[in-house]
Amino acid sequence: MATLLHLDASARPGRSGERPHGSHTRRLSARFVQQWRQARPGDRVIYRDLGLAPPRPVTGDWIHAAFTPPAQREPWMHQALAESDALVDELLSADLIVAGVPMYNFGVPAGFKAYIDNIVRVGRTFGFDRERVGEPYWPLLAGQGKRIAVLSARGDYGYDERLRAMNHVEPAIRTPLGYLGVDWAGSVAVEYDEFGGERLQRSMEAAEAGVDALVAQLLADETAVAA
Repeated sequence: MATLLHLDASARPGRSGERPHGSHTRRLSARFVQQWRQARPGDRVIYRDLGLAPPRPVTGDWIHAAFTPPAQREPWMHQALAESDALVDELLSADLIVAGVPMYNFGVPAGFKAYIDNIVRVGRTFGFDRERVGEPYWPLLAGQGKRIAVLSARGDYGYDERLRAMNHVEPAIRTPLGYLGVDWAGSVAVEYDEFGGERLQRSMEAAEAGVDALVAQLLADETAVAA
């Protein structure tokens, strides 16, 4: 049995196609999880809404607590890290992360950035030893087969081509998660949100087909590993 960690980061409640001004990324991530569950109903799904209930940003107290050895932490330090610990526990238990992350001003929403800051944890998701010869940092999640699929939405179009240098969504996710040892599964995005009309509709249809293909590929990979 696999565990999926389903993350939504859109500030928009509801899904497009079901609710006026609903979220395209919530629509795509829900489609992904629904298809996965149809194929593997026994798998576990953990859901976290980072858009409507974003994690608290990292503070000075958080940093002090995180870099204090666990055996030396004071009670207030454990409290400062409680939410981060819960988020890390979910990540550790997951085999596949399905993240609905829209593009806001060329990057990820603030709630998702706060999530990243809370799960990049010394001693829990990455190792560090200043005396270590060679590379003092190393991923603690490497070799566990964890993967992430990113489902995004963009107001303009061409962020994989003409505007590639302005796309700071997938790189902002792939880099820190890869640093922890999570492998990239793939990404799908709907574009033309600010244009609407037929162009948005065609892009949504292509994105939904892309989600279907990504689910099929990942399910095939699961079957191959189990064989």
